[in-house]
Amino acid sequence: MTGAKSPYGARFLPIESITSIREPFQEGRKVRAAGRLMILRVMGKSAFGDLKDQSARIQIYAKKDELGDETYNHFKSLTAGDILGVEGELFFSKSGEPTIRIVRFELLSKIVRSLPEKWHGLKDVETRYRQRYVDLIVNDDVRRTFELRSRILRDIRCFLDQRGFMEVETPMMQSIPGGALARPFVTHHNTLDMDLYLRVAPELYLKRLLVGGFEKVYEVNRNFRNEGVSTRHNPEFTMLELYQAYADYHDMMDITEEMITGLVQALHGRDEIAYGEKTLHFRRPWKRIRFYEALKEKTGVDFQTMSAREAAGRLGYTFGPGAADVDILDQIFGDKVEAALADPTFILDYPASMSPLAKAREDNPALTYRFELFISGMELANAFSELNDPHDQRRRFAEQKAAIGDHKEIDEDFLTALEYAMPPAGGLGIGIDRLVMILTNQTSIRDVVLFPQMRPEKKKENSALAEEDAHEI
Repeated sequence: MTGAKSPYGARFLPIESITSIREPFQEGRKVRAAGRLMILRVMGKSAFGDLKDQSARIQIYAKKDELGDETYNHFKSLTAGDILGVEGELFFSKSGEPTIRIVRFELLSKIVRSLPEKWHGLKDVETRYRQRYVDLIVNDDVRRTFELRSRILRDIRCFLDQRGFMEVETPMMQSIPGGALARPFVTHHNTLDMDLYLRVAPELYLKRLLVGGFEKVYEVNRNFRNEGVSTRHNPEFTMLELYQAYADYHDMMDITEEMITGLVQALHGRDEIAYGEKTLHFRRPWKRIRFYEALKEKTGVDFQTMSAREAAGRLGYTFGPGAADVDILDQIFGDKVEAALADPTFILDYPASMSPLAKAREDNPALTYRFELFISGMELANAFSELNDPHDQRRRFAEQKAAIGDHKEIDEDFLTALEYAMPPAGGLGIGIDRLVMILTNQTSIRDVVLFPQMRPEKKKENSALAEEDAHEI
């Protein structure tokens, strides 16, 4: 290219963050910064703008007499959204605003489209999710949510590392989708000529590591489930799973309480936080209630004295002949109990039929050493005293297969691993996306996932349909 300089510049380093320029602010100090021009106000022979980087904003000032006609005219021609590099000197404007007096600037990247109108911002829900890059530019609160998400993950890793857990990685493509009852995504490996499944959970691989001799392991993992989309569900989501040898589900409750209350304190400085219209209280110890006791408390029916189908009938539910007890219990518990669980609550001792990987209670083998954690009506965590008896595990897998159909494969290699002896252990899974929702006061999972799954845009016929879809999911 000859003639005019390209509006798409190159390296502009070193620079300082705008936060470090502002704090502490020293008049007369020479600085070098880069960011996006958000506002430009031209007033004859001088012009003011706002320069924004990832950390903060600062006012910039250009004066014709100092820059010269050509450079000043170039500055006046800039557009909100352009990316600039500036060099200058710090001073306070007449109104007391910290400002960079520009002595030199470079246009590093020219915006082609227009940013949303400054007073209204980017409001359309669907556009915000589809064009997250614009959402991040104009909505500072959105950017802060994702900065907090990053901090939450960093603090979780630090918490576990300090307690001797080792971070590991397990396969995301598996020949048998194991560890959870969920519909998997299927792909195909051409060279091996075999179908593979995107993992629905890393559980069985992490337990193999306990067999191999690692005693404390965790994985912050991406899971994929080919199921519904809602304000609480995204087909691709992030989980924390950890396993500790020689522990049980009581130890997992302690870890869960300590980790989450620590996050609440670190982010908010207190043990209660606002979530929607509620105030959630995180002071330890959290409430604990057994599964069947919670059902009886909310329905008045003792599910342990009759079949699940009979109990459901007393409550006015009807289920088809193919509905298993696990489906009936799960439906009624979700309808009658979950929504009422606002403050952190551990639901303990789930039926064995609902918990094929959890150790059965010694005093009542129909129940298991399992808990789920609920906060504001959402399930956030699931934990077991892990089943390590290979014979009982094979029987449970066979019962599960009979209940849900032949498409459910039994992971024979995992059973083989158990036959080499897995130590007693506690295992815990925490939904990171939902945890971030709670900690950042967001009511939709799509507000804490940078690029949530969306329907193809071509199917949107008008804005009304788009709004309908936004409310639906």
